[in-house]
Amino acid sequence: MKIIPLAIDRLAIEIPLYGCRVRAGFPSPADDYLERPLDLNEHLIKRPAATYFVRALGDSMQQLGIYDGDLLIVDRSIEAAHGNVIIAAVEGELTCKVLNTKYRRLLSGNDLYPPIECSADMDWVSEGVVVASVRYHHVLPG
Repeated sequence: MKIIPLAIDRLAIEIPLYGCRVRAGFPSPADDYLERPLDLNEHLIKRPAATYFVRALGDSMQQLGIYDGDLLIVDRSIEAAHGNVIIAAVEGELTCKVLNTKYRRLLSGNDLYPPIECSADMDWVSEGVVVASVRYHHVLPG
């Protein structure tokens, strides 16, 4: 995983947010109603000094909606809790997994990958909680 630092000095870029929802099924007439402008920083980055980005690699979290190449937004200031998707350093390697405190292990979001047991002699630490992800959608060529 490659960690992408967050620039602290950033300008707020407000993008229009339409008040209607877009159907993913049959089309409906467009709605011209605009809500107030939307700044994604407001929604995705609560604590800039503790936030970083990292790209997902592989398919171990795909059943949880995290796919290869997705941009993960990670907050170091959130204490990792049972059920959180976290970035963990396991034996010096970064991985994205679900924290299971009940059984002391890290779970994949893909049945093909076994849990990682977090025994007392294992070197692992949470590097932050994944608070959101960004996925890029590709259009098929002509």
